[in-house]
Amino acid sequence: MTTAKARREEIYRLATTAGLTSVEELSQRFNVTASTIRRDLALLNDEGKLARTYGGALAIGAHPEASLRQRIGEAFEEKQAIAQWAAGQVQAGESILLDGGSTVGALAHALRDRSGLTVTTPALNTVQELADSPGIHVDCLGGRLRSVSQTFVGPLAEAALERMTFDRVFLGADAVTADDGICEADQAQTRLKELMARRGADVYVLADSSKLGQRPFHAWVRLPLPWMLVTDADADPHEVELFRRAGVRVTIAQGAHAGTSGRLGAEEAS
Repeated sequence: MTTAKARREEIYRLATTAGLTSVEELSQRFNVTASTIRRDLALLNDEGKLARTYGGALAIGAHPEASLRQRIGEAFEEKQAIAQWAAGQVQAGESILLDGGSTVGALAHALRDRSGLTVTTPALNTVQELADSPGIHVDCLGGRLRSVSQTFVGPLAEAALERMTFDRVFLGADAVTADDGICEADQAQTRLKELMARRGADVYVLADSSKLGQRPFHAWVRLPLPWMLVTDADADPHEVELFRRAGVRVTIAQGAHAGTSGRLGAEEAS
């Protein structure tokens, strides 16, 4: 008899080679119930190996979802420039919502010494960044922990959001396009981001230039206008123009290495 671990390893192998996506097909192949397969897919999804779509099927991105730990070291300078610009928008006395992800985590770090702020988040890295900041009140959205992203998702987090509004919402993204919005590996995470965007007066998507125009997964968040994309100086001008034509405001965060001034700044295309 095939063990559960061996079955999940085989599901992962099949998905990445033969492209099997049907719960029913997998159920028949392994002679187990559809519920068992769905549990397997949920575990593989939480491990960042597979991305699920509606109806219980799964889809594999061209690049498996990287863990938060892996992403922290990627595009480090670009993320710092984006975070510093975003931190400059936050005013004393505001209530803000910080999503998960490495770039939003960098923003949390940039806010550590502020006072008079209320920060709400579903992300463990943001909680850790702000836990010892005496001037910041932290509210945490609970729910089911997605280990690969280190964020809480699900009905409990969604229900809590319905009772809150925010001056500013800062969202992360696995990728973002002008026509379809934010791309993510997990439907529960896209659902939470969609609700987050509805609760903020000003909505920002923090995404370094490598994420623009990419489609690594099959779960999407369509954001209602207006919202702002904050990216870095390496952003493809064509991609920036696509966002601008779609009605999205775009800010290019300039790091210390950009330009001749050696100072952090921003350039906005509206």
